[in-house]
Amino acid sequence: MTKQSLTLYLAAPRGFCAGVDRAIKIVEMALEKWGAPVYVRHEIVHNKFVVDGLRDKGAVFVEELLECPDDRPVIFSAHGVPKAVPAAAAKREMIYVDATCPLVSKVHIEAQRHSDNGLQMIMIGHEGHPETIGTMGQLPDGEVLLVETVEDVATVEVRDPERLAFVTQTTLSVDDTIDIVKALQERFPGIVGPHKEDICYATTNRQEAVKAIAPKCDAIMVVGAPNSSNSKRLVEVGARAGCDYAQLVQRATDIDWRALNGIKSIGITAGASAPEVLINEVIDAFKDRYDTTVEIVETAVENVEFKVPRVLREPA
Repeated sequence: MTKQSLTLYLAAPRGFCAGVDRAIKIVEMALEKWGAPVYVRHEIVHNKFVVDGLRDKGAVFVEELLECPDDRPVIFSAHGVPKAVPAAAAKREMIYVDATCPLVSKVHIEAQRHSDNGLQMIMIGHEGHPETIGTMGQLPDGEVLLVETVEDVATVEVRDPERLAFVTQTTLSVDDTIDIVKALQERFPGIVGPHKEDICYATTNRQEAVKAIAPKCDAIMVVGAPNSSNSKRLVEVGARAGCDYAQLVQRATDIDWRALNGIKSIGITAGASAPEVLINEVIDAFKDRYDTTVEIVETAVENVEFKVPRVLREPA
C-alpha cells in the first residue's frame, strides 16, 4: 500500500535548554558523588520520561523537605524554591544543592533588589506553578502580588501605586506578557520593569521557531508534559500563528492519528524539558505511517551553557 506524502517541518531550536540540561546533570553528578538515594524536592524538570530515568538511577522525588531524611543530600528543582526551603535545610544541617535555573535566580535577585529599594512587586505568572511559588517566596507575604491576565491588572490592590516594580515567570508566552506589561504601565505609569526581559532566551527562541513553521503546517505536535508551562505555551503560540490544529503529546503513543487524517504537512517541536529521544520517537512514528520529507526550520542557534554548583565539582 502506497504511503501518503507528508512534509515534516522540524523546529529549531527545540527541546532541552541549558537550565534543564544543568539540572539533570546536577542530579546525575550528585548520585555519582554521594550514591543513592539522593532526594529531589519537586520534579527536577517537568518531564515524566526524565524523572522516571533519574528515579531508576536512585533519585527519590518528594514534594516537601519534611519528606527528606537529615542524612541524605537533597536537590532543589530547576524551577526554584521559596527562600524558607534552603533556610530549613541549613537549620537541619542537610547537604543541599540548588538546581534552580540561573535565569530564574536572576529574577529572584531582581525581586529582592527592588524590595530592598522599598518597592512592592507585581509578578506576572501562573498561580500554583512551582516557579511562581519560588519567586513569590523570596519575599515576605504581601510583598509580591500575582497577576495572570490583563483583567487581573485592573483589580490588583497595591500598597502605593508610585512604589512598584514587576517581574515575570520565565516560561510565559511572549505575546501574552507584552499585553499584561502594557496594562500594568497604563495603570501604574511609574512601575519599574526588569533591566532585561525575564522571559528566558530558550522560551523566546522556541516560540519564534513555532511562529516560523505554523503558517506552513496543517498541524503541529509539541512534545512535552501537560504540567510544563513552556510546552503548553508552544501549543497556544502555534494555534495563534496560523496552524489550525496543535496538539501536546508526551510520547508517540499519545498522538491522536484520527485528528490528523488527511494532513499534508506537520510541524514538530518540543518544550525545554523534553529530551531529543522523545522527539525522535515522534518523528519515527510519522515516518512509519507516511512517506516523509523532513525540513529543518532554524530561527536561532543556542550555545548557552551553565556551570554546575562547585560542591559537585569538588571531590567527595
